[in-house]
Formats: sequence, structure tokens, C-alpha cells
Amino acid sequence: MSATVTSSTGTAAAASSGSVAAQTGSAALNSLSGNFSDFLTLLMTQLQNQDPSSPMDSNQFTSELVQFSSVEQQINTNSDLTQLIKLTQASQVEQSSAMLGKQVVVNSTQLSLQNGTAAVNFNTTTAEPIGISVTNASGAQVASATLTSKAGSNTWTWNGKAGNGTTEPDGAYTVSVTALGSNGATTSVPFTVTGTATSVVNNSGTVDLQMGGLTLPFSDVVSVGS
Repeated sequence: MSATVTSSTGTAAAASSGSVAAQTGSAALNSLSGNFSDFLTLLMTQLQNQDPSSPMDSNQFTSELVQFSSVEQQINTNSDLTQLIKLTQASQVEQSSAMLGKQVVVNSTQLSLQNGTAAVNFNTTTAEPIGISVTNASGAQVASATLTSKAGSNTWTWNGKAGNGTTEPDGAYTVSVTALGSNGATTSVPFTVTGTATSVVNNSGTVDLQMGGLTLPFSDVVSVGS
């Protein structure tokens, strides 16, 4: 599976997000400019036609001018922040590209079957019976395993084979790991999954990591191998 820095979907989403933000800021600023011009016209008309014996309160006009100026500055600031966020996200994508092609351990309830293989990692304090179940996107169980763990770190590798002997297609599958008690009770065991980083995408303003068919936020990454 080839490694890519961005996907067309992520790039399009990022471009759309940035374009919408820019258009919104521009529209708000244009609207404010029009309102401000109208306000000045009304102000000058009022001043020209005011009653000399009862002049209008200049403090009120000054306050309104200050409020208009404050809103204009805020809109400009928001536009600048939008540009800064876009530049930061582009930098994150570039820096994260160093992970492509490397083995990545992540916290996820899903594993990514890549080139017919996927791995699950878990720890147990003692040797005990462990049950592992893999289900597809429809919720149907496609593979299962029962094994005896060793005390400490354990890894279970799935070869993509289903229970009926057929080979499942590459993609994302849901996995669960449980400790099988002697009395029939089961207890969930925390686990991580290992896969190969294949792309980094800007998905609607969020930079995500892809491992084949599995997309994850970078906050789920536990470690990156060589």
C-alpha cells in the first residue's frame, strides 16, 4: 500500500473549510462597512438639521463610532486567525509526513487489516485465558481466537482469515479483547492496535492519521516505530 501525504478528500475538505471561513469574514466586513457608511450619512444629516437650541449629544455619537470601530477590528482579527490556523494545519501535515510507512501503535477499538495482517497488543498481570473477537462494519463476527496470555506484554496477529477459511478484504474492523474467567465471567482487557501509517489528511480543519482504512486523530497515537 503506497504512502501519501494528503488525500483528495482531506484536501478538498480543508480547502472548502478555509474558503467558507474567508467568505464569511469578507461578507461580515463588507456588511459592516456598508452599515458604517450609512451611519455616517445619517449622522451628518442629523447634525445638519439639528435644533441649535437643543444640540444632539456628541458623546452618544462618539460611543457608537467606537463600537463600530471595535467590531471592525474584531472581524479583521478573526480573518487573520483563520489564515494562521490554515498555515498551522499545513505545517502539521508536513511535519506528520515523517510518520508515513512506519509502524504506529494507537489506542483504538478498531484494527486496520493491511496487506492481510493486523496486530493487537495487550497486557495481563498473570497468564490467563483470553478471548479476541473481530467484527466487520455490519457487526458480524468474522474472526475469533482463544489463547492463554503470558504475564506482561502480549501481541495477537490476525492474518485476515475468517472463521470459514475465506480471506477478509483489507479495511477497518472492530476488535474486542476479554479475559475469560473460570466461572464463565468475562472482563474487558485494555489494548492497542498496530498498523502502518499510510497518509496524513487535513479533514475539515482537523489533521488525522490514516492506517489503511482506519482514520484516527493524532491524540490516539501511542508510539511510532522505525
